[in-house]
Formats: sequence, C-alpha cells, structure tokens
Amino acid sequence: MPAPFHPPGWLRNRWLQTGLASLRLRAWHAGKVLEPSRRRILATTAGVRLLGFDLLHPAPRGRVVLIHGWEGSSDSTYVRTTAATLHQGGYNVFRLNLRDHGPSHHLNRGVFLAIYLDEVLEAVAQLAAEVPHLPVALCGFSLGGNFALRIAGRWGGEPPVNLRQVVAVSPAIDPIHSTESIDRHPALLWYFRRKWRRSLQRKQALFPDQYDFSDVSAKMNLMEMTEQLIPKVSVYPDARTYLSAYAVTPAIYQRIRVPTAVITAVDDPVIPVADLMALPENPHVERIVHAHGGHNGFLEAGLGTWYERWLVQRLGMRGPFQDQATRRETCKARFCTI
Repeated sequence: MPAPFHPPGWLRNRWLQTGLASLRLRAWHAGKVLEPSRRRILATTAGVRLLGFDLLHPAPRGRVVLIHGWEGSSDSTYVRTTAATLHQGGYNVFRLNLRDHGPSHHLNRGVFLAIYLDEVLEAVAQLAAEVPHLPVALCGFSLGGNFALRIAGRWGGEPPVNLRQVVAVSPAIDPIHSTESIDRHPALLWYFRRKWRRSLQRKQALFPDQYDFSDVSAKMNLMEMTEQLIPKVSVYPDARTYLSAYAVTPAIYQRIRVPTAVITAVDDPVIPVADLMALPENPHVERIVHAHGGHNGFLEAGLGTWYERWLVQRLGMRGPFQDQATRRETCKARFCTI
C-alpha cells in the first residue's frame, strides 16, 4: 500500500488542499483518458432516471462506481482525475450523477433530496448486475461518501454478490454538523450557496409550473435555505429533521458487512472528524484518518492525490477483493490514525 499521506509543508494548509481538490486545471490530463466515456441513463423501478458516464477498459480487472459530492457532478475535478487513474490501472469506471447534478435536471420532475437513497442504491445494483463476472467497488466523495456508507449499511450482509469494496472519501456523517461548518466559513458558504441557488434556478426554469424558488435569498446561509425549502418539497417539517434523516447513524454504520474504508482528515473544514470518531467500531470498516488533507484533498507534490494511488493498489490486492469466503477471513477491525 502507499506510504501514509504526508504532504510537503506548502501543501499542509487545509484551505489550499480543499480548494485545489476542485481546481479544473488538475484534470487537464484526464480529458483524453475519459474521452471514450459513453453517456448512459439508468432507470429505476420507480421511474427515476439517473445520468452517468461509462468508461470501459479492454481487459478490465473490475468495475468501479464513483459518486460525487453535493453540487458536484460526474465532471468534478476529483471525480475525473480518480476515474482516469482507475482506468489506467485497469478498471471500468462509471461516473454516476445524483439527481439534479450535472446536466440532469431535466430527467426528473422531482427535486433532489439526499434522503432519496433507494434510487442510487438501485442504480449501483444495476451496474453490479451488468458485470457478474467482475468484482465491483463503490467509491463516494463527501455527500457521495455518505451515500456509499448508507448503501453499504442498507445492504447489510446481503450486498450484490460481486460488490467487494466500498470507499468513502471525506464522507458527511452528520449533515447538521456539516451544514453548520459550511455556514461558519464565508468562502465555503459563498461557494455552496452559489451552486445550490444556480441548481434551483435551473430546476425552476425547466418546471415553472411546479417550482418557485424566488423566496430563497442570496443572503441566506445554507441552514436558512434548507429551512425555507424543505417544508415545500418534502414531508419533513424543518431543516434539522430533514438533515438528520440522512445521517450515517451508529445503527447504519454497524450494519455494514462489505469491506469498507473511510478516508478523512483531522483538518477537514467541512466534515468534523469527531463525527466519524463517535461511531462505534465495526470490524468491516477501516478508518484512515490523516492529520492533513482538507476536504476531498489529500494532494501530493505533483497535485495528484494520495487516495487515487491508494485505490488502485487497494482494489488490486489479493484477499478481500477476491471472494466472499476470503473476505470474511481477512476482514479485521482496523483503525489507523496517520
């Protein structure tokens, strides 16, 4: 496995790590690798349609499904660089968009809510079923990491037979705490508020007979925006009830049986590391907590990421990625603070 993540001194600032994670220039090399990706729409039994991009390898070692963070997309820098690295490592890669993320607002009348787990779970199950001869891994970032952990918890001991690994990078554990963290930092608030309002405006333009978000002010913070919106678009009476509904709770976390790794940083300005530390130990989950890395960062000197190298080596390991019997024998309780 790669050595523990120790960035050079100039890259130890959490804001620099967090900002560079989404820097478009970092993904310039990924463009040619991802060019053959095929646009696909996955339809669920409930009629929900999710957009994704499928990149096939001529001699695949497995398939990896990537899920972006909130207000990111399959085209986010960290998703593109990870997809390119995995493909070059020998994997088919599917970049899945959550509802109303990327160019997908037109596909469903219903607005995106993070409580909608079933549609994402069904999409991942479809992708696993398409390649029964290949091992499959699920990797999510930030809110995508939250989805990955909840999916693993929902499946418990009965995941798709070829799902061999789940990875969550900087996952949101308690959405209330994450929202409050963003609201405390002006730069983060400006970034996410701008993207969310733009997404809502796009949805309203597509379905003007159904949505009117004109009362969502540019002066509101995220908690206030959520408080304004949730009673209108969901069954939840207020923001905190809604946010709590998609938390990674101890019960969900303890149900995970697929070999899972959570990668996070003590200096993450979005996701309090204490949320992860408060969860009970699970012998199927390895928690890798770095001192530095920011949010979705973990950038090294060449502006590649530690977790991309880690993923290629992790998925290629003999043992838990091979078969379920071996997986049960080799999965041990591990907690790693680096």
